[in-house]
Amino acid sequence: MIYVGIDVAKDKHDCFAMNSDGEILIEKLTITNNLDGFETLYNSLMNFSDSLYNIKVGLEATGHYSNNILNFLTEKGFNIYLINPLQTNLYVKGQSLRKTKTDKLDAHVIATMLISDNLKPYIPVSYHISELKSLTRHRFRLVKENSKFKTSLVRLVDIVFPELPKIVSSVAQKSCLALLSELPNAKKIAECNLTHLTHLLSDNSNKKFDRDKAIEIREIAKKSIGTPSESVAFELKQTISIIQFLQKQIDDIDKRIKEILKEIDTPILSIPGISFKLAGSILAEIGDISRFDSPSKLLAFAGLDPSMYQSGKFFSTHSVMVKRGSKYLRFALMNASRMVCMNDAVFNNFKNKKMSEGKHYMVTMGHVAKKLVRVIYYLLKTNNKYEADKVA
Repeated sequence: MIYVGIDVAKDKHDCFAMNSDGEILIEKLTITNNLDGFETLYNSLMNFSDSLYNIKVGLEATGHYSNNILNFLTEKGFNIYLINPLQTNLYVKGQSLRKTKTDKLDAHVIATMLISDNLKPYIPVSYHISELKSLTRHRFRLVKENSKFKTSLVRLVDIVFPELPKIVSSVAQKSCLALLSELPNAKKIAECNLTHLTHLLSDNSNKKFDRDKAIEIREIAKKSIGTPSESVAFELKQTISIIQFLQKQIDDIDKRIKEILKEIDTPILSIPGISFKLAGSILAEIGDISRFDSPSKLLAFAGLDPSMYQSGKFFSTHSVMVKRGSKYLRFALMNASRMVCMNDAVFNNFKNKKMSEGKHYMVTMGHVAKKLVRVIYYLLKTNNKYEADKVA
């Protein structure tokens, strides 16, 4: 058997290869991150073996830098092993007290881990899961970015019309964005024609805001202490434009996610409270459920498992959540737990039971998330729909 370790970087990859007897076949091979470099690695490895089954290739899961070489090696038919960088780091620390790190050493360590560790081979994800992963992570970033601009929006409104947030549910709602985009301070709102103001609010609130609301807003605007600064008004209009643009992008992503999930017909959607957006994020991060032997391993992958510390007669009773797994999956599961409790009696009763035991709200939601993980694991394994009586 030949063991190959690849240290992945942006522009080049360092490779190391050895056989089962510990004989070094390739001490250091640096390849460029392009097709020529990939072909060089392939030809070099095939010089040592006629069969791909005799070659194990390991590389760290280093985000997007490893995508292209991973796809190349998968298409060629190699046995691939993706290793968590944390595992590599801890392995190195366990072998030596010296603080030494080089790309060559990392490649050597990865190859050694293929021999000594019980690693699971990489399973290529399906087209739909790959698409979902790209879309949901892109959505996550856009939502995070949009939240920053909404925070700026609140700050700007506090300058130009500080009374507005007290009479509307949110200054980031469509009607308020339309209002402030056209009339970006209290002075302009107070001087606006009532009929025009009424139509502006009504058309952008699905008729929820009527003439009475327009009168209320205009009368408060007349007494506002807001600053009619042109520069602040300009910044406000640009901020609103960015929020509306980002929201349009997010809506387009949501439509695409929904289309893919309808093609997959996943049983996760049968759980009350789990939307297409949450189901898409959960499926995208889990990938192939066969990678996990038990719900506890899926829980650990999400970073929702509690830490443990015991030494001698001491047992820690205040264990915190590990948070070492996929932050995207953890975020989706925690949000899904909240929504499921709002829509399903079984989960809501479970939450209330934990709360009655004196647990903190976030600790309680952690327990709910664990229960939800077990349900999701069962549904994906069996492809059955959710049934509340089987969960209770």
